Amino acid sequence: MKKFKVYVTRMIPQEGIDLLKQVAEVTVNPEDRPLSHTELLENVRDHDGVVGLLTDKIGGDFFDTAANLKGYANYAVGFDNIDVAEATRRRIPVSNTPGVLTDATAECAWALIFSVARRVVESDKVMRSGTWSGWGPLQFIGGDIKGKTLGIVGAGRIGTEMALMSRGFGMKVLYTSSSGRKNTVLESKIGARLVSFTELLETADFVSIHTPLTPQTKHLFDASAFSQMKETAYIVNTARGPVINENDLVAALKNGTIAGAGLDVYEHEPHMTPGLTELENVVILPHVGSATKSSRTDMATLAARNLIAMLNGDQPETCLNPDIFNEQN
Repeated sequence: MKKFKVYVTRMIPQEGIDLLKQVAEVTVNPEDRPLSHTELLENVRDHDGVVGLLTDKIGGDFFDTAANLKGYANYAVGFDNIDVAEATRRRIPVSNTPGVLTDATAECAWALIFSVARRVVESDKVMRSGTWSGWGPLQFIGGDIKGKTLGIVGAGRIGTEMALMSRGFGMKVLYTSSSGRKNTVLESKIGARLVSFTELLETADFVSIHTPLTPQTKHLFDASAFSQMKETAYIVNTARGPVINENDLVAALKNGTIAGAGLDVYEHEPHMTPGLTELENVVILPHVGSATKSSRTDMATLAARNLIAMLNGDQPETCLNPDIFNEQN
């Protein structure tokens, strides 16, 4: 008989499951879909640990139900789905999976930039339809990338790596900082400049969002923000959907306020705002920023290691509330 009982709210790469099985009896949601909140609560009863997804809302009722909980491991870098303050109040450690998906998500942001600026998806549809009549000098004219200005909103791990990838295109890089601190890596390696949000909007040809979702960043990009951007500018979001007011984005794309958008996340995920799918100047992906084999596997093993540490009463590698452990020492 294993010492601990662990519940995994949706199947993750087997490498993570195998790690957990070394110390626990592991039950995995057998259906390839997110659990409803009611189902989540029903399934976590009597479990010592849980590995969950960003679609799982982890708050007071979750902690009430999982009365034996020794730790919760989020299979995601973002953690706006977790009430960390409540977990800390109850002295329950929680963790996330930063770092291991940095490169993959930064690459996805670049994929969106190229796709929307060079009208890749739009052109692909024409080719598949069999309606292309041959080359023409005015067909599918898009935006230039080399030598343009890239604006990074949220220069953390992913934003920094995404900006560093611009070196091959000779781009000028601007970035914002909610703390006001300079990013010495970006400034020393590519000459990036810390600017105000307004200056970034007014100057950047490409705006890439990498900020976490907080009360301050929700709807950071609204009609006012779009109106400050260049008509030739593009916006890309691989962070969290609600950072953009999608109704305002649809209007901005329809009206030509901005040139285009590339989205991997959505305000009402998995649903999209009406009108978004009808637009040709937006590329829409199903939240695949971290979807490479190595990244998803590394996320699984990091989440498993985090949870195993918490089950044993130890601080996990990427703890979101380390003060719990500091107070114990």
